[in-house]
Amino acid sequence: MHSLTVSIPSFRSEDSTSEKGYTVFKIEVLTSGRQHTVEKRYSEFHALHKMLKKIIKPPELPSKHVRNWIPKVLEQRRHGLELYLQTIIMENEVLPKIFLDFLNIRHFPSLPKAESCGSFETESEDSCKLTHQPVLLFLRDPYLLPASNALGGNPPDPAALGGNPPDPAALGGNPPDPAALGGNPPDPA
Repeated sequence: MHSLTVSIPSFRSEDSTSEKGYTVFKIEVLTSGRQHTVEKRYSEFHALHKMLKKIIKPPELPSKHVRNWIPKVLEQRRHGLELYLQTIIMENEVLPKIFLDFLNIRHFPSLPKAESCGSFETESEDSCKLTHQPVLLFLRDPYLLPASNALGGNPPDPAALGGNPPDPAALGGNPPDPAALGGNPPDPA
């Protein structure tokens, strides 16, 4: 369970001379004992919803079109948006970074590093695509000696390791003297 609770206790209408009026919803966010407030318009909820649909299955967003701006209708929208945020928190074990950015949460303990892709500012589809490179798997490292040799066993047969013995002349030296290595010299017969 997340140590995050959200509520939308109120809203207010804004009148603007450059555009028709709009409603701002006050979101109270409580996380890790700290509370802060964020104000968002419905259009910002809608933008969040579009981006969340690319990475999780979010709940339905309340209708974008409201026929009248009477307080009862706006109250229903406020309640619907509050349920929307709460449902995202309840239904997702790991909260997307874009959702945390929307709520202005900078440090959240359950956010894994792999989930940190994509921020609220970028709407690029490529921002959250993971890239994987092919991986080769060796069951045994062909360049390491078997463990028995490390304990003082017989040296491995290069042919058994899948290679040929090195040519001492090609390495710029003479073959090692077996007597110097503590072994018996080869039988000249």
